[in-house]
Amino acid sequence: MQVTATTVSLTVDNVARSRDFFVDHLGYQERMAADGFASLHRPDAAADVVLLRRGIEVLPPDQRHQRAGGLILALTLADGIAEEERRLRAEGVEITMPLRQEPWGERLFQITDPNGVVVQFVEWADSAAGSAAAENDA
Repeated sequence: MQVTATTVSLTVDNVARSRDFFVDHLGYQERMAADGFASLHRPDAAADVVLLRRGIEVLPPDQRHQRAGGLILALTLADGIAEEERRLRAEGVEITMPLRQEPWGERLFQITDPNGVVVQFVEWADSAAGSAAAENDA
């Protein structure tokens, strides 16, 4: 198997609000859009995001009315996490979990989009800790 891209598909109530949030604040670009659908992309290693309106008929019946919930879209940054948090605050984005450092070396903070999608920014404070964590996840 050869994976060429990673895409997260999120079912939300208002596609336009999430699309605008991801484009305006997170650097995503809209690739395609139609009624109840938007495909978003970043030119770096971030996962692509597909937004689907809740109830849209392209989804199987048992999935149509679910919302993106219990999911965290985590974006790992090379550096500059404190600056990123300041930038988002300055843009008026609510920081729903302030920047903190975990004992294992992970620095992180969270924001939440207008549809409740949680986006977490992560940076490894100690590159050895980050490498060890990545190896443990593999």
